[in-house]
Amino acid sequence: MLSTDLSKENLYSGVKSIIELPQDHIHLNQQKLYTLFSIAFQYMLFISSKESGHYIIRVEDSYLLNKLIKNSKDLSTRRFMQKIALPRKFKYGNAIFHLDFFNFTTWNATSEIPKNRIKGAIIVKGTTKKMMDTPDEIDEEYKVALEAMPKDYHIYSLKEVCPRTITIAFDESYEGLTEHKFSFIKEKPKEDLVKGVKISSDVDLQNLED
Repeated sequence: MLSTDLSKENLYSGVKSIIELPQDHIHLNQQKLYTLFSIAFQYMLFISSKESGHYIIRVEDSYLLNKLIKNSKDLSTRRFMQKIALPRKFKYGNAIFHLDFFNFTTWNATSEIPKNRIKGAIIVKGTTKKMMDTPDEIDEEYKVALEAMPKDYHIYSLKEVCPRTITIAFDESYEGLTEHKFSFIKEKPKEDLVKGVKISSDVDLQNLED
């Protein structure tokens, strides 16, 4: 356990507040990325213990995955993410968790899951502004396919087949998702994370997580 980990009280209250929401498709839009992920993940673990099936964790890229493994705010979440990193699939009780990325070429395994067996998904976007896929070199066929995809397809493709989703993305807005905030997370001005210093928009806010 790290000194910066969430207290059991805050972790429990965060999970409980999501359970009590009447809506099924939630958007967590606060600045504490790793805190939000721990709460969302523990919520999904709780749901999986009640309802067997398949659960998907869709992370922006492998860089963000490594950050979640190191910096998530509770030990069990860090350990789970380390185990699922390879081979991107992990059985937990009567549920199976799958990992993929925003890059749709990684969706082969998850796209083969029968739709009626998918019970939940977490979608995690990093705090840097960038396109859904930005490889240095992509072939023309892939580029055409990427451009043909609807906006935020990495989110809405899961929303269409999942009875419940949690999207973690700071300073974003998504139609059809219900924004939820945790009262124990103190909001920081977006333009003034360090008193007296204006933060450039290209700074990776993930590295400012406590």
